[in-house]
Amino acid sequence: MTMSALGEPCVLLKLGEIVLKGKNREVFERRLIANIRDALKSLDLKVDVRKRHGVIAIFLPQGATAEQARAVAERVADVPGLVWIHQAWRVAKDPDTVLKAGLELVGESEEAKRGARFAVRSRRRDKRFPLRSNELDRLVGGAINDEYGLPVDLKNPELTVSIEVDRDEVFVFTGGIPGQGGLPVGSSGRALVLMSGGIDSPVAAYRMMRRGLHVDFLHFSGIPFTTSESIYKAYALVRKLDRFQGRSRLWVVPFGKAQQSIRTSGQDRLAVIAQRRLMLKTAEEVAHRIRASALITGDALGQVSSQTLANITAQDNAVELPILRPLVGWDKTEIMAEARRIGTLEISELPDEDCCTLLAPKRAETRAKIEDLRQIEKRLDAEELCVQLADSIQEYTL
Repeated sequence: MTMSALGEPCVLLKLGEIVLKGKNREVFERRLIANIRDALKSLDLKVDVRKRHGVIAIFLPQGATAEQARAVAERVADVPGLVWIHQAWRVAKDPDTVLKAGLELVGESEEAKRGARFAVRSRRRDKRFPLRSNELDRLVGGAINDEYGLPVDLKNPELTVSIEVDRDEVFVFTGGIPGQGGLPVGSSGRALVLMSGGIDSPVAAYRMMRRGLHVDFLHFSGIPFTTSESIYKAYALVRKLDRFQGRSRLWVVPFGKAQQSIRTSGQDRLAVIAQRRLMLKTAEEVAHRIRASALITGDALGQVSSQTLANITAQDNAVELPILRPLVGWDKTEIMAEARRIGTLEISELPDEDCCTLLAPKRAETRAKIEDLRQIEKRLDAEELCVQLADSIQEYTL
């Protein structure tokens, strides 16, 4: 039986904009490595995560299989801060071994069986290696061409054999999994998402995770005038999003009685905006308690009649914390496509009894005046009410 030249399976991770962070880069890399280790705890596999120049390598325990390496690669593909994840092979730092490994890897590929066009791309991070990158390309590429008769195509190859010469070993791989990009979760602080059961707010939460925010979730339920369906949906959405950051928390506010008070205030057209301001005030109170520095909503300008510039301005006026709206310039088609990609669309489309259905005037106000809203809040004693609502929240642990 011929001994394999492929050595040990491992996973190679390529960083994105972190490499542009200059003197702060090390801080971002430490956060990213911590997030990677946290994400891999669910696999119950002892791994060694090491930082190299421009890449992160994950070494598996001795005797690990290619299937286990694939599981590691698929799990870390959900960790923001990475742009490419490669299931690679760690081989000896010797030109002959690298050549044999490249031949073996191509021989096992489906692309080679159908006569695919190929290219070899080498990168020599360790300049002590005896062959330059272009020399290694020609050596391995020529042998592949001789052995399998595959045509070379350096511009648009169907199969790319990548060889990366590192300090202690050489990594050989083909293909890869696209990463999430962005920044490591937690590198930009903490924020609180106003989480409905709809399509927009889960996407907004994901987009801000990619910008380095660790987010918690606040859901407003119509209880006691609605069922618990919206809570189940919010919980399912948070579980789906948790794979991007870990340690997610869901808080639920029983909001039905407060909505009833707004309805009886006599300002039917302003009810939706008044409700929204009360939600933001309550969210701000919760945010202070959990030390979140911003609020996040799924608002998109003009998507519904209440999301006009005047109404958004009126909402911003309700609180002092910044309100982040990552979807403000997106249309519904773009938001739905992103929700489908991250796996939340199917959950969001499930029917439920949303609290917003309790306040649905025949005609919503599109140019809300802040002074009119303040008069409603004065009658409701909104400042005291939002504290009471924050006191009533329940935490749902994942």
